[in-house]
Amino acid sequence: MSRLDAPQRLVLLSGWGIDQRIWQPLDTYWPAHTEVHTVDWPGYGDTPAQAEPATLDTLASAMADQLPSNAVWVGWSLGGLLASALLDKLPAPRGLVLIGTGGQFCSDDGVSKAELASFQRAFSRDPDATWRHFLRWQTQGEPNVRHAHQQLRAMLGDTPNATTSTLSQGLHWLATLDNTQRLQEAPCPVTQLVGEHDPLVASSTRAQAINLAHAGHCPMLSQPAQLVATIASQATLVAKEHVCT
Repeated sequence: MSRLDAPQRLVLLSGWGIDQRIWQPLDTYWPAHTEVHTVDWPGYGDTPAQAEPATLDTLASAMADQLPSNAVWVGWSLGGLLASALLDKLPAPRGLVLIGTGGQFCSDDGVSKAELASFQRAFSRDPDATWRHFLRWQTQGEPNVRHAHQQLRAMLGDTPNATTSTLSQGLHWLATLDNTQRLQEAPCPVTQLVGEHDPLVASSTRAQAINLAHAGHCPMLSQPAQLVATIASQATLVAKEHVCT
């Protein structure tokens, strides 16, 4: 079996405040030749949290076994930001697919720095209520906002499946990580996917991304079949490009 005929290996990485359960709606749509691994970041689910203060170096050490170089990493939202940042810290993957993620989180026409700072202050006062607000916030671009929010609540419950310190650190990374240069000089092929109505993404990111029709920031909820087809096709393309370079 040639390398290109081998099963396509994907590692799926979730975003802020949400563990690997977010990928469950995709389970029935993956092509037979695709090997899918969903993993949690430190501090989510049963994965031990990082010692404070957490750094990208300590994150890389914690994730080294979960992010192999013979896979395509698929990062959504903060998961995409962190996966991009770890390109400097770990052996390069076969490819990187980013969903709802640009070089940085804050922008003038997405989520502003002032909005994120206000969210961080609210989180410090009441983490659980602020997390629930974020679930509503990120479903605003979906075709049926109410249904998408109900899906999230049914999937995740009423409280985050992550430690408060992990969530606080994640907000800090959202505010400070800038992967613009990293992505321009990435050691592997990179492709970006953005829901056409994603309210959290800058227009500059949307302009260079593949747009997912009739989707917002959570296409795994509203357009699972379309998302799987796009991820699978793009993963195949970036893996081929990796082989040829």
